[in-house]
Amino acid sequence: MSSNNEILAVAKKARKASYILAQLSSKERSAAVGAMAVSINKNRTYIKSANAGDIRKARDKGLKASLIDRLILSDKRIDAMIDSLNEVENLDDSIGDLVEMRRRPNGLVIGKMKVPIGVIGIIYESRPNVTSDCAGLCIKSGNCAILKGGSEAIDSNKAILRCLKEALRDTVVPQDCLHLITQGGRAAVSRLLGLTDYVDLIIPRGGEGLIREVVKRSRIPVIKHYKGVCHVYVDSEADLNMAHKIVINAKVQRPGVCNAMETLLVHKDVAWRFLPVVFNELRSHGVEIRGCAKTRKIARYVKKAVEKDWSEEYLGLILSVKIVDSLKEAIDHINKYGTRHSDAIVTESYDNALKFLKNIDSACVYLNASTRFTDGYEFGMGAEIGISTDKLHARGPMALEELTTYKYVVLGKGQIRT
Repeated sequence: MSSNNEILAVAKKARKASYILAQLSSKERSAAVGAMAVSINKNRTYIKSANAGDIRKARDKGLKASLIDRLILSDKRIDAMIDSLNEVENLDDSIGDLVEMRRRPNGLVIGKMKVPIGVIGIIYESRPNVTSDCAGLCIKSGNCAILKGGSEAIDSNKAILRCLKEALRDTVVPQDCLHLITQGGRAAVSRLLGLTDYVDLIIPRGGEGLIREVVKRSRIPVIKHYKGVCHVYVDSEADLNMAHKIVINAKVQRPGVCNAMETLLVHKDVAWRFLPVVFNELRSHGVEIRGCAKTRKIARYVKKAVEKDWSEEYLGLILSVKIVDSLKEAIDHINKYGTRHSDAIVTESYDNALKFLKNIDSACVYLNASTRFTDGYEFGMGAEIGISTDKLHARGPMALEELTTYKYVVLGKGQIRT
């Protein structure tokens, strides 16, 4: 689909379907998500074949290894997609719940009813599993989804969405609850971003350029899922063995994702004991280290870090390292250069931990754990639409609860205002 009229037609279908979906029970929506999981499993060979074509084209174009890694749908990742849908199916949702009920002096009872947002446009890059995760969460939470994936994953996304929509045929959920924009590039995105009468929310997931462009052009509210310049701070009172494991995991377990560590901060009191050992292991994994002047005194092979490095999301095997004089300096550095995504402290000091957790202005803050856990599935949410780095109305992993809004329900017995 490419023309403005076609995108408008899709948005109209999604809006109409959203009214039907909102009337369905949690059991009916859950059954649809379960059917989607079955369809993905049944059609995994078809999905892998489509994905192989995307990977071939990506390699022919010379895309970076980290980007190709995001594209790959191995059996393990397809299993994860299925597990995610199954977990979402079995989660409790709050649609229709009445909360914050209160009685006024005139006898009126006023409360909030949880309701779906409506129609959500999701613009994303690279990872085709996002198609499945977003579709499952939207259906479960009573929302329709208009998806615009990256051109590098086009065949994978089409295959996945075809399987998901086929699964809806035997359910009461309309197939028009899910749509995929496959053509039209930026023009199609621009058209979607202007459909204020039919689309309620835009969620961009991808690189800095994509997100800034969406925010600039959209007439629809946007929740940003910005880049992840994530930090680990090793405190003067850290358990250095624990810190070693956390640092290695946060950097090399999967470096091409937004919750991987990009900058390591180490207190000066432990730097000489800690860094040589952890550097040896990082280098054995192929990590290039860029450091401040103090860091380079510890290891001559460390490249000089420039100002740009402190705010860089490498999404690869590069790490910036800075030695700091105090906890305050670490906090100030993170709040200056970070992206309000995920940041961690390793320490045995209760006071230092509390200061860090209170003063770091990020969606997810960690004590003695890897930043790699910032993920809807790992948080017990089944999946996520993305990691919001905004503060309104959602922050951190966006799952079922964050895909709802509310309306006021006012219960009376004939009251009139005088």
